[in-house]
Amino acid sequence: MKQSLHIITGPTAVGKTEYALTYAVAHDAEIVSCDASLVYQGMDIGTAKPSKQELARVPHHLIDLNPVNEPYDIVAYVRDARAAVDDIFSRGKSVVVTGGSGFYLKSFFAPVIDVVKVSDTVRSQVADLYEAQGLAGLLAELWARSPQGVGNLDVKNPRRVLRALERCIASGKDLPTLQAEFAARPEPYGDCSKRYILLGRDKENLKQRVAHRAESMLQYGLIEEVEGLLALGIRDNPSAASAIGYRETISFLEGKLQREELLPAIVQNTLHLVKKQGTWFRTQIPRPDETVFF
Repeated sequence: MKQSLHIITGPTAVGKTEYALTYAVAHDAEIVSCDASLVYQGMDIGTAKPSKQELARVPHHLIDLNPVNEPYDIVAYVRDARAAVDDIFSRGKSVVVTGGSGFYLKSFFAPVIDVVKVSDTVRSQVADLYEAQGLAGLLAELWARSPQGVGNLDVKNPRRVLRALERCIASGKDLPTLQAEFAARPEPYGDCSKRYILLGRDKENLKQRVAHRAESMLQYGLIEEVEGLLALGIRDNPSAASAIGYRETISFLEGKLQREELLPAIVQNTLHLVKKQGTWFRTQIPRPDETVFF
């Protein structure tokens, strides 16, 4: 009998925490977070981190792993998530994965880590080419190395073209070959029975929940939390410092944003994230086994 992996996601503020808790209790499961900000210690209010009572209700994993000034990436997440899942299974429990961070979520369905190792020398070579000749120069070199085409690469995105050219140079292979090799890698957690549930709400209701959540964060001390995190070096970790709620509050504390602008900025940026999440759910991960609409 395959072990059970239940994956519950949805946009920010949809109600994932309570749904996942109730679901985990019903399925004798423990929760593995797939939220890129919950891994950081001290980022509590702005992430709507589960409360002590919620954490006591169901065991949680991959929360408060890292000091806020130290980066944490997808490579670390894939490693730690696999270890957490194996640990939970070893104790005869099911696993509920919940959160809305794109690549973290995708890592349960498809490979997300590139195995091609790119040296600093190659990175410097490609960066110099970009500085000297721009995107056109990168594309000319990429086409020279991939005369059969570049597959589904977004050729208007300089960052992706940079990475693609680096991989071609480092591996000595053309881009279609690299893409085919990546696609042929085994599915993560292929030995598990997966059930994927997507949560949703009416657009206006979700907007109201986003606004209420942002108001509550400020009411319960987001500004003071960020002041403390600045003292702990959050600026040294761009991933944490750029998280919604934190980047706007840092701008306010640095005098770049007025107090009356803070709440609208957090709400606007959260709604933009919700839109991006919706696109990600539609295009980057499989269709859900079940959609729950509140």
